Amino acid sequence: MSAESKQRASARRVVITGVGAVTALGQTAESLWKACLAGCSGITPISGFDVSNYTTRFAGEIKEWDPSPFMDRKEARRMDRFVQFAVAAASMALEDAGLQIDDGNRDRIGVYIGSGIGGLATIEEQHRVLLERGPGRISPFLIPGIICDMGAGMVSIVTGARGPNACITTACTTGTNNLGDAYEVIRRGAADAMIAGGAEACITPLGMAGFCAARSLSTRNDAPECASRPFDAGRDGFVMSEGSGILILEELESALARGAKIYAEIVGYGMSGDAHHITAPSPEGEGAARAMKAALESAGLRPEDIDYINAHGTSTELNDKNETAAIKAVLGEHAYRVPVSSTKSMTGHLIGAAGAVEAILCALTIRDSVLAPTINYETLDPECDLDYVPNAPRKANVRVAMSNSFGFGGHNATIILKRLEAGASQVSLLEERVAESPEAAIDFAGLEEEIELEALVRDLEEDAIAPIR
Repeated sequence: MSAESKQRASARRVVITGVGAVTALGQTAESLWKACLAGCSGITPISGFDVSNYTTRFAGEIKEWDPSPFMDRKEARRMDRFVQFAVAAASMALEDAGLQIDDGNRDRIGVYIGSGIGGLATIEEQHRVLLERGPGRISPFLIPGIICDMGAGMVSIVTGARGPNACITTACTTGTNNLGDAYEVIRRGAADAMIAGGAEACITPLGMAGFCAARSLSTRNDAPECASRPFDAGRDGFVMSEGSGILILEELESALARGAKIYAEIVGYGMSGDAHHITAPSPEGEGAARAMKAALESAGLRPEDIDYINAHGTSTELNDKNETAAIKAVLGEHAYRVPVSSTKSMTGHLIGAAGAVEAILCALTIRDSVLAPTINYETLDPECDLDYVPNAPRKANVRVAMSNSFGFGGHNATIILKRLEAGASQVSLLEERVAESPEAAIDFAGLEEEIELEALVRDLEEDAIAPIR
């Protein structure tokens, strides 16, 4: 056994026990998932400010946002919008996980939440105050409102989690890096649970103007809902979105001991740097391919073990063809057998929150055995020739899912999720629950009630118990 294999075997296992999301497509994780499976688009004309002079006048804007269920008005006024999203998504994820933070565990529960851009709305608002009313009228909450780490800071303050606390900022790779690094924190024993993900709120006058100037955005103003079309030959840029995705990660034995439901296990994480260009990916997706290979090696998996890929899939010319090339370089002929979808076709691009939201969708894919589609796919691009799950959801037995994130600056990260497989420590628990009632087995597997009971029990027996007897 190699040193890497020994280290992997001895490392603590990490599972996902809770998810929370705030997006333009749904303000809970479950409503987001249902909208994705319905092939809906969350992209609409921007209503928060006048965009009549902008080349792009639409985005994944969260409408009628009300933070009051998660914080009081005074607290909300002191937080930038991205921090509000982070606190809300974290609250929902903790509730979903059923994880209570108290004096007995708070020092072993940490927070890793990042933002790619931070409090841009607060910067713009306070800059207006500076110009119109002078420096003496600047809010004392300006600096706490704009720094990228305040999502992690406020979630820690609100929840009382006092374990490892950090914010990784790597542009569009932020969400995946925060999840992956939080996973490593638990694996090495520095925490038993982590609140991890990303948050973003940069649909502002300056934010939109900057991305328009960079010519990064789609300009399909006549049909916003059709603008995000990853891998389609007619794609013309990404669509800006806002929101947050937060996951609760726990050490496996700890999660089992408290009877937590488990969505999936995180088994691999890889990173790389392009060292190529400030915004463009390395040719042929070379850097992306190295991140994917690193994640496979970390997980101890072969390319043919991958059942599904949630692509970075931004709907830009360079990303989509280079990501396709990277997938083929890593998976070889298996690439043509693996379904690859981009949920950004529906959510838009949440920048620093994108990787976390997409990890949530991967976990739900594993739970429900159904693939979300890539909508707006109409015309084949010869350089994008994989199975992109076009325009309709698809049933599939997904045991292992890969999620890619690539960011400005040449940041690349890949995380791999796997259906929890029963080992020696959880066999007895699973068998006890199956013996008690089929419904208990359904809860343990994290499957939906809509699926037929008989099929569920059969899946549990075949997929979990049989391999270990």
